[in-house]
Amino acid sequence: MTDANQQGASPAPQQGHSIETMQVEERRFPPSAAFAAQANAQPAIYDRDFDELWSTEAGRLDWFEPWTELYSWNPPQAEWYIGGKLNVCHNCVDRHVLAGRGDKVAFHWEGEPADEIVPITYSDLQSRVVLFANALKKLGVQKGTAVAIYMGMVPELPVAMLACTRLGAPHTVVFGGFSADSLGDRMVDMGCTVLITQDEAWRRGKPVGLKIIADEALELAPNVQTVIVAQRTFAPVAMQAGRDVFWADACAGLSDDPASCPCEPMDAEDLLFLMYTSGTTAKPKGIAHTTGGYLVGAATTHHYVFDHKPETDVYWCAADIGWITGHSYIVYGPLANGATSVLYEGTPDFPAHDRWWEIVERYGVTILYTAPTAIRSHMKWGAEHAAKHDLSTLRLLGSVGEPINPEAWIWYHEHIGGARCPIVDTWWQTETGMILIAPLPGVTTTKPGSATKPFPGVDVGVFNEAGEEVGPGGGGYLVLKKPWPGITRGIFGDPERFQDVYWSRFPGVYFAGDGARIDEDGDYWLLGRVDDVMNVAGHRMSTIEIESALVSHPAVAEAAVAARADAITGQAIVAFVTLRSGFESSVAMLEELRNHVAHVISPIAKPANIVFTPELPKTRSGKIMRRLLRDVAENRPLGDTTTLADPSVVGELQDRAAGENAGEE
Repeated sequence: MTDANQQGASPAPQQGHSIETMQVEERRFPPSAAFAAQANAQPAIYDRDFDELWSTEAGRLDWFEPWTELYSWNPPQAEWYIGGKLNVCHNCVDRHVLAGRGDKVAFHWEGEPADEIVPITYSDLQSRVVLFANALKKLGVQKGTAVAIYMGMVPELPVAMLACTRLGAPHTVVFGGFSADSLGDRMVDMGCTVLITQDEAWRRGKPVGLKIIADEALELAPNVQTVIVAQRTFAPVAMQAGRDVFWADACAGLSDDPASCPCEPMDAEDLLFLMYTSGTTAKPKGIAHTTGGYLVGAATTHHYVFDHKPETDVYWCAADIGWITGHSYIVYGPLANGATSVLYEGTPDFPAHDRWWEIVERYGVTILYTAPTAIRSHMKWGAEHAAKHDLSTLRLLGSVGEPINPEAWIWYHEHIGGARCPIVDTWWQTETGMILIAPLPGVTTTKPGSATKPFPGVDVGVFNEAGEEVGPGGGGYLVLKKPWPGITRGIFGDPERFQDVYWSRFPGVYFAGDGARIDEDGDYWLLGRVDDVMNVAGHRMSTIEIESALVSHPAVAEAAVAARADAITGQAIVAFVTLRSGFESSVAMLEELRNHVAHVISPIAKPANIVFTPELPKTRSGKIMRRLLRDVAENRPLGDTTTLADPSVVGELQDRAAGENAGEE
């Protein structure tokens, strides 16, 4: 095998370029002839006219009233499928039952306790949704009522979301790992009058009291008048008379006949949900998504990017529904396409490191979509856990959440995909609602670490500081020059902030906040958040390239990079490294890794410090909290740590950064 990142000389800073790129990755993986022949996407998809593409793809949904105008665009405001009326629940549930597919499994739900396995057919899902929608109606929920949902990965979560969409009640799902303050802030901002939660959630074999946290949040949100509590563990919880009601009691005696609760016709531009981005440094941003364009975008990209075949595939997006990935690619996109999906409650390492691979084998999963952080965790634990299980049903793998390191890509390809599965490395955001850059399996030659091409009909560019296009080989700021169906319609209640954050840097053009470069083949390489770009001795470098160089060393399982102030170079690079099993931290290892980065990228990119740590600080969804690493590197007081899976990790990191495990050049 060739070196993970072919080394290249450090280029001189180029005039007008915003971010320098120093890595070269030369491995290529063209699609097999057999996969290409059966693929949903064929090469001609890139030749389709913009209007024809999105007009035709809207036909994969049922419309109660046809739309009359495809879209309007007056930056930053977009509207899609103007005049059309539809209902998300009808498209995700009812129409499949009406078409005779009610016996098809919608979700294979598996609880964290391994003896809890429940197949939920489309007919089952419809009955559950109708019953709960009738309960919501009885409690006063109607079209326009704002509903908050704070739950773990239990079947009641998608049921609650779909029941809201059936009634036309916009929802916000708050990730079950968020604090009371985070939940309360979001309920107040959206003006929610109803909260749906559960007694407790399972996490690594221990119950987490969601109702206790919700009660704290409710003290901050007096606007909430009704609280519905699903019973997961049946632990005793405090219930406030006149406000709180158990899910089962709310549903008692009500009908599950679809005729008793018809789907509310919704305008294509009616609000579907708010998804709040992190509010660690400012008020959370309520990213608004509407009904028609969002659902068309999610369903279309799910069909083509994952080459989804509803008749034969078992699809598993191993994210959490509390994030946009779960909305678009666990609930709305897959259900609109009539998918059979896996819905798993627990963590990938409980009760053992092979839990995911056990699930893949049990259900015959064919498509797996997960985050680079999860892949790197499995790398750290070792390939032997996957080797215990039959993963031969897998035919396609996906990556989401952040740029994937080339070596993690290769490990995923070889040890999980058996060197036969295409990998779709996807780029998109909460704000985009749908995948915007990704390979199309069967069409695209993939490259480890590259998201490759924009999705058909998506107009992407890379700008320098002056707002000029950066050509092949240059790095800069990722922008979107034309609207797409899933584009956010704004920040809820704050149009000025929407304009300032996304549209003020390059007027009339959407600024994604990510760095990127385009290679000579026109493929895109994401360089991480612009906020994470480091300025070292006049060279602006992305953290992702240095992290990828570190992960390409056989001793390294995970790496995250941050910058600290330096009197000589402006900023100095601090690397936080987790070693694979069988390797130990030492001064010799520290120097070996520093020299490895110099060899793979450039001496300029050598970390000044390397901090060895058994764990990196991650959220409960598995994302590395680089903001906290910057705090550690700069020896600043830590920001909000409430969303960390293990808050003690940061304290240990601070100790290590100050102790003998940190090396200084």
